[in-house]
Amino acid sequence: MDFQTVQVMPWEYVLSSQALSGYQENHVRWSQSPDSHTFSVDLPGFRKEEIKVEIEDSIYLIIRTEATRPDQPVKSFKRKFRLPESIDMIGISAGYEDGVLTVIVPKRITTRRFIEPSDVPESLQLLARAA
Repeated sequence: MDFQTVQVMPWEYVLSSQALSGYQENHVRWSQSPDSHTFSVDLPGFRKEEIKVEIEDSIYLIIRTEATRPDQPVKSFKRKFRLPESIDMIGISAGYEDGVLTVIVPKRITTRRFIEPSDVPESLQLLARAA
């Protein structure tokens, strides 16, 4: 009985878009700090004007490209990430430098406020005792 030898390939290569389509893969990295979530995407060859960062329904972060140069082959990239609930929508920022897009999504800081018994109005204390 003859067995064929199979060369084992790393999963990263097998599952990458480069292996499947022959194009360069756009690596996406996510990290988290106590203050924010950071998304970094390798987008070499794109101009800043061709990159769009959008928030959809206050739930999703969408990063996509729109290559519009007639002298370049059509390239596109689109990824959609679900955002956590406790983020500061107004503080989201993005920057593009040396072919890497970085999107910073700050976390919403929630503070707990404790009520001192002396601060509770007397009428509310009476309601609480009656219950």
